Amino acid sequence: MSGEIIRGAIDCDVHVEPASLEKLHGYFSPYWHDFFRGARMSLSSARMYPPNAPSSARPEARASGSFPPHTLAELQSQLLDVYRPEAAILNCVVSFVAGKNPYYQDAVCHAVNEWIRDEWLDHDDRLRASIVVPTLDPEAAAVEIDRLAQDKRFVQVLLPVATETPWGNVRWRAIHEAAARNGLPIALHAWGAIGTAATATGYTRSYFEDYVLNSQHSAPEQVLSLVTEGVFDRHPELMVSLVECGFSWIPSLMWQFDKDWKSLWREVPWLKMRPSEYIRKHFRATTTPTHIPADVPAVQVAQVGSMLNAAEFLMYSSDYPHDHGPDSLEALLDSVGDAGREAILRGNATSFYALGERASAGAAG
Repeated sequence: MSGEIIRGAIDCDVHVEPASLEKLHGYFSPYWHDFFRGARMSLSSARMYPPNAPSSARPEARASGSFPPHTLAELQSQLLDVYRPEAAILNCVVSFVAGKNPYYQDAVCHAVNEWIRDEWLDHDDRLRASIVVPTLDPEAAAVEIDRLAQDKRFVQVLLPVATETPWGNVRWRAIHEAAARNGLPIALHAWGAIGTAATATGYTRSYFEDYVLNSQHSAPEQVLSLVTEGVFDRHPELMVSLVECGFSWIPSLMWQFDKDWKSLWREVPWLKMRPSEYIRKHFRATTTPTHIPADVPAVQVAQVGSMLNAAEFLMYSSDYPHDHGPDSLEALLDSVGDAGREAILRGNATSFYALGERASAGAAG
């Protein structure tokens, strides 16, 4: 049995996507209509989640024949009206596979954002969304962030965790600055562009390799990059969420990060505190997948939670419609007590995304 979806929580990772590129045509300029004419281009032709892989969909989503959900009605019948989340953050990752043309990728991101606003956010007050941005053109990404930030229903900037240039690099400063000046967190979501080298030794050869490396290689590398390259010293209010990347690897990373910093700090003289303190202050992680097997003794699950300070660090997510199998989320929630459980299920996300403030502000854009 897969990990249970928890009723009434704030769900920080819910997947939606257009059924086809044609569904976005109304959001493209006439130039792109001419560009598409006669071409067989589809956002779903290179899907990051193989349809037949058990992890790609929960049984109820698979039975519906639509996963991720393509319409609001499908999402309502599968998730919103069944589990009644207090709020749900929509993540549409199809722009990650929008090719190597920076202008086309910019157009796709603009279209996806408008599609989410018009066909989802405008019709269900429970919904919030991530801004998708073109990663091939950081300046264009900054323009898109500035354009949408006034609509308070967009609560973060969505970036792929797998990139050939880590996100702390100076190449990405326009994105850092745009997110910071608009008070928006950055979300690093599992997966990345097709053809991206996920390892220092080259490309992965299978979905299985890529799947494992998201949490064991790509996510830790991004944390190291953002901290060591001084992003948080330049932008002390900037926050980052690790979405669908797991979290059980973080305590060991913090230990080694601090240990090696003690002797190598001269390479990063701008760091004003221990690396682990930056991680605790500026990062949060979603709960699914936990990467803690269901058969781990409760005392060990509690130890992981304690090392991470889970009651402050984690934010609940179902990662709907994906199915990561049995896990120890309930045991972890039990280990943090009633106050910690409430924080993970609702409180941390409310604070992280300023959901109360954004709900009262509504759609200003």
